[in-house]
Amino acid sequence: METLIKLWHEQAGLTEAAAMIAARITGAVLVLLLSWLANLIAKKIILRIVDGVIEKSRINWLKILQEKRVFVRFSHVAPAVVIYYLLPQVFQDWARVIDIGQLAARIYLISVFIIVIDAALNAVTAGYERYSRGTLPIKGFVQATKLVVFLIGGILVVSTLMGQDLVVLLSGLGALTAVLMLIFRDPILGLVAGVQLSANDMVRKGDWIEMPNQGADGSVIDVSLTTVKVQNWDRTITNIPAYTLISDAFLNWRGMQESGGRRMMRSLHLDLRSIRFVDAELLERLKKIRLLEPYLREKVEAIETYNRERKIDDDDLINGRRLTNIGCFRAYCAEYLRNHPKVHQEMTQISRQLHPTPQGLPLEIYAFARDINWVNFEGIQSDIFDHLFSVLPYFDLRLFQQPAGTDLESLAQSLRPDPDCTPAQSEAPTPPPR
Repeated sequence: METLIKLWHEQAGLTEAAAMIAARITGAVLVLLLSWLANLIAKKIILRIVDGVIEKSRINWLKILQEKRVFVRFSHVAPAVVIYYLLPQVFQDWARVIDIGQLAARIYLISVFIIVIDAALNAVTAGYERYSRGTLPIKGFVQATKLVVFLIGGILVVSTLMGQDLVVLLSGLGALTAVLMLIFRDPILGLVAGVQLSANDMVRKGDWIEMPNQGADGSVIDVSLTTVKVQNWDRTITNIPAYTLISDAFLNWRGMQESGGRRMMRSLHLDLRSIRFVDAELLERLKKIRLLEPYLREKVEAIETYNRERKIDDDDLINGRRLTNIGCFRAYCAEYLRNHPKVHQEMTQISRQLHPTPQGLPLEIYAFARDINWVNFEGIQSDIFDHLFSVLPYFDLRLFQQPAGTDLESLAQSLRPDPDCTPAQSEAPTPPPR
């Protein structure tokens, strides 16, 4: 600074006061030029060198940092550092200007570091989702970290502006905790719930969840700090507050998706009046069914042995042990499921009777399809029940069905008298004479 004053005073012939003003202006211009030059070097030279190294590198994380502009944001530090350290040299005896300039530079540096950390956290999220095989949703953790970073950055800016020590400022903010909790109740609940959802691995991106109270039934497309976004099967979007998933119950179908089998549980309602013992004629017909051959051979032998040992008369079917058509059909259903190529054989298979109802006797089919895709699963399930519906007449069984309008109409027509058949009118009897 003294060199500039001497230069303006001796070489330019200015007075000492004018030379001091000219030296300060010259110094300020030089500081601005040097800061611009530092910014130019950082962006045009250093960043290009860094980009070239990253392009040749095989480290994927470096490419993600480049994609999220972490290095570009960090380059903004260069002009602020030049201004911060050169101001005292230019304005040696102007403490007020030095303090204001360095204060602005510190605030600028804090802001730059905040946006650099923000970009780095974005890179962590993108890299984890793109390259990591982990299934834990970290978006909630990252957003919570961002919230803490911005909060600390804001406190640092306020502390710098007020000239107060950070510890003193934080102790003063403690008195406002209760008020802040009342004002920011929902964000705080969302923050805690988002961390719990991620930490306990309750919901992941891609999970199929059901939450009827919130109108959600579909695939999770985003898990953020305060909101879980679900795309329903009708392509609508439902945004569920994160704390709702903690406080209320919801159904997650991830277990089904990971198991490789999707459950079928449907009943055939049989007409109770069609259930009967198997007579000789029906038995001969059932023996022609390939899947029932082992079952019938074993059962007929066991029944004949039982009845013979107890000398039970075979003329009346009610005596002794007998086969029933519903029992044979239930055995056929079990064998059909065990031999079906698209039914998961390592999972539970049941063909069972439920409690009789006014709508007939429910025969429930419980099994798991190998294909968990919704469309394929519905096709497999429909094919199985198409077959079971079709084979019922072979067992002399009928499905129960409520009378339809056409049934009632047919009944009414059958009861309607034929107009062509009019009863002959009989002659009225002659009253006896008095």
